[in-house]
Amino acid sequence: MQKENDTIRSVCVYCGSQPGTDPDHMEAGRLLGKSIAEHGLRLVYGGGTKGIMGAVASGVLKHGGQVTGIIPEFLMDMEATRSKLTTLNELIVTSDMHQRKHTMFERSDAFVTLPGGIGTLEEIVEIMTWGQLGRHRKPIVFANINGFWDPMLELVRHMRDQGFIHTGHLVQPLVIDQPQDIVPALLGLGDPQDREGHAGIISRL
Repeated sequence: MQKENDTIRSVCVYCGSQPGTDPDHMEAGRLLGKSIAEHGLRLVYGGGTKGIMGAVASGVLKHGGQVTGIIPEFLMDMEATRSKLTTLNELIVTSDMHQRKHTMFERSDAFVTLPGGIGTLEEIVEIMTWGQLGRHRKPIVFANINGFWDPMLELVRHMRDQGFIHTGHLVQPLVIDQPQDIVPALLGLGDPQDREGHAGIISRL
């Protein structure tokens, strides 16, 4: 079982294969990718080259970082452009979604969720569920860009208040508003409260 203070070498990013309607979400993907590369970490993600997924991957690659894409064969033409997949440092093609998610989990030391749809929600909820069941203690971050995850976070608080989240101390994701603060928070680089312009943006769910 990995503990929170173990060395983080790779970060799994869950996010939408579409760009969404808020341009800040795509920009957040690029900035997070840049930060992952600059801190010498590897990106593990769902292999898509479109939408926010593509923005994160391109942000890493543009700044000299390493990217592992993990994608089922049946999604390659839906979430990716096959010619762009050759730009990834490593591409793993799985037989189904279950294998994809398990491989992403095994390859990752921390999890970050940017804005996305039902698939993104399902992925991060599963990781939180495994944490609650004591299957891992890898850090989890909600990248709450422009308050995107506020309804989800409020629902989790409601479930906790109603007594349906047991061993809640095992499920305490970081909630971070600015993409450039995510990797430093994961690596424990300084106190985010001390960084000018970013005070008070990091909290525990």
